[in-house]
Amino acid sequence: MQLSVPKVNSLILPSKIKHEVRLSSQPVMYPLLRSILFLFPAEWAHYFSMNCLRLLCRLGFKGFIRRIYKPKGNLEFEIWNLRFHNKVGLGAGFDKNAKYLRELDCLGFGFVEIGTVTPLPQKGNDKPRLFRLPKDKALINRMGFNNDGVKIIAGRLKKSKESRESLVISQEPKATSSRLTTHDSRLIIGGNIGKNKITPNEDAWKDYEICFKELHPYVDYFVVNVSSPNTPGLRDLQEKDSLKKILTNLQAINQQQATGNQKPILLKIAPDLTQEQIDDVIDLAMEINLNGIVATNTTLSREGLTTHASRLTTIGAGGLSGLPLKHRSTEIVKYISERTKGHISVIASGGIFTEADAKEILDAGASLVQVWTGFIYEGPGIVRKICRELNNNLTAKTPGC
Repeated sequence: MQLSVPKVNSLILPSKIKHEVRLSSQPVMYPLLRSILFLFPAEWAHYFSMNCLRLLCRLGFKGFIRRIYKPKGNLEFEIWNLRFHNKVGLGAGFDKNAKYLRELDCLGFGFVEIGTVTPLPQKGNDKPRLFRLPKDKALINRMGFNNDGVKIIAGRLKKSKESRESLVISQEPKATSSRLTTHDSRLIIGGNIGKNKITPNEDAWKDYEICFKELHPYVDYFVVNVSSPNTPGLRDLQEKDSLKKILTNLQAINQQQATGNQKPILLKIAPDLTQEQIDDVIDLAMEINLNGIVATNTTLSREGLTTHASRLTTIGAGGLSGLPLKHRSTEIVKYISERTKGHISVIASGGIFTEADAKEILDAGASLVQVWTGFIYEGPGIVRKICRELNNNLTAKTPGC
């Protein structure tokens, strides 16, 4: 039976017991907070919540929040010569403009993918453009790549990097170099890049090049987004010839970088691709030695939803994310893993809410997982919960533990 926190005199409890009380209260507290936030428009609630978290961090509660939500145990994972805190990341679209990296790090994420970033600032589509489907544990969005533009975002990342490096120097005064390496214990940042709405598809490769060059010094890996359903014509770029032009150009630029400074490049694909299109993506990825695939973006499908059809009609167009996407995402991850014999790494995204969801898709062949909609519905404890189960599994498989 769960301990009722209000009846406990926390002043006389040992620190360990107080810590357990705080953790046990989270499953009760977040549903209550969520029910209040769900009374307000989804996009407003998103920024309100993140700004409140930022305020708490600035008021000196950063360490307290970190102690509550940071996963315990040795969960580090290395891939692409990058060392991740753990395998659970936050998908693109949540922190589009790289404004909340410090706060998200406090919540225990192993990596955060910013963006989608475009060369020029974009307001995105008209509001409202983000909708909840609580009965299905899903969201529908038609944001439209709203972001501050690559120049401003790169400047924000540069400032963050300089601040981090200054902190390292102050904490390690005897260090011979202030340069952070890929093996430093820090939050891994991915850069999700796209094209502006006004850019014709035949010139799309130029937009991806601009974003790649501007963000290259400040992110750890790149994700090429050609799969959002909310930019007209964007998904046409998933065809093999268009993809090859974009990706080979980025690969060429990447190879011009100094040894050790090249960044992994991944491709994010839609769950609505046909079998033939998925095969084309895999063939191209193998041909040009792409570092990985993110599977998957949001779907246009509304199949199997319990939300009433009239509500879906009222909402209108947009990409669906959340629990209804779980089966399809897992299916695609498994197919890519089996067809490539594990030679193409996969970041799994779509329908990950629980420890069991994460384990299932990792067992299907994913190297890393991303949450987004699951974070909204399950709350800030989602990373710690998933990592606790992953750590238990790892310990159980280790001889002598």
